[in-house]
Amino acid sequence: MAEPFTIGGQNGWFHDQGHWAGYFHTYNNFEVNNIDGKTRTIHVFLPRDYEYSNEYYPVIYMNDGDTAFFSGGNYCKSWNVGDVLSRLYVTNQICRVIVVAICPVDRDYEYTHAPMKDGNWGGLETYSDYVALEIKDFIDDNYRTLHTPQNSMVLGASHGGLAAFYTAVKHPNKFGCIAALSPSFWVGLDSIIDSCFLDLSRDLLGSLEYSALLSVAETTLGNPQLQPRVYLDWGLIREGGYHNSYIEARATVRGREMRDLLINKFGYRYGENLFIFEDPIGQHSEESWSGRMEMVLQNFFAWPVLMKHLLTQSATR
Repeated sequence: MAEPFTIGGQNGWFHDQGHWAGYFHTYNNFEVNNIDGKTRTIHVFLPRDYEYSNEYYPVIYMNDGDTAFFSGGNYCKSWNVGDVLSRLYVTNQICRVIVVAICPVDRDYEYTHAPMKDGNWGGLETYSDYVALEIKDFIDDNYRTLHTPQNSMVLGASHGGLAAFYTAVKHPNKFGCIAALSPSFWVGLDSIIDSCFLDLSRDLLGSLEYSALLSVAETTLGNPQLQPRVYLDWGLIREGGYHNSYIEARATVRGREMRDLLINKFGYRYGENLFIFEDPIGQHSEESWSGRMEMVLQNFFAWPVLMKHLLTQSATR
């Protein structure tokens, strides 16, 4: 059953795919002030009790929204986030959340900030502004959200993980939580030369510390009042094709480098504002990222964590 509606000047439609955790508001031609000159599809996944509760909810802004709940993308795969949330809700492991799944229009361009040897690149600054200043403002204005940075996450994997990290550190007044799975921190460093010339275990093409990414991130990461909580992970499987043997290998090397920078340069602390997982059976795939989602959500939205940040929210409303 699909029912059309208009909210905040945007035309959308309600549909229910039978997930125990919730149902969808989908906007097929979403635009506000049109910062990036595009319209796009956005799926807003609302808790099942949203219509009759008076609660306010944390929000996850998820890149690669075309694969978050439905099979899509280049490989027609899905994270199956609706099933993940249903399992966590049934066992009362996390609070209810709103998920805003943002579908890309030109993925390589929108999710990269620095040169790539092949493909379009360079649209991440504009995309991050679009997410922070248009999509988040629309969601906060039209849905019952816990809108403070401490209750607002950007999440993604691979290039989407890079885009999540970049968006949050560029807009710390909007987002205080980052989940970057198998993140492409290697873009702009290891992406400008053919992989056959690389020693995959080392950072031969420059330090992440002096990269374009860290030049954007340094002000936020260096200020304890602005520092987001950060989850990073990567998989350790190297067989099964180029995505594992090269891309996940680079995600591992640069992820470890980012971990060390966060701890040694910016004062991050394991288990407090930094969460790291090396997945021994992890691959560069939606199946692996979906399998780690329960851990991601428990680190940020388990009930004790929620209560701490509800106090922060109530003090600012």
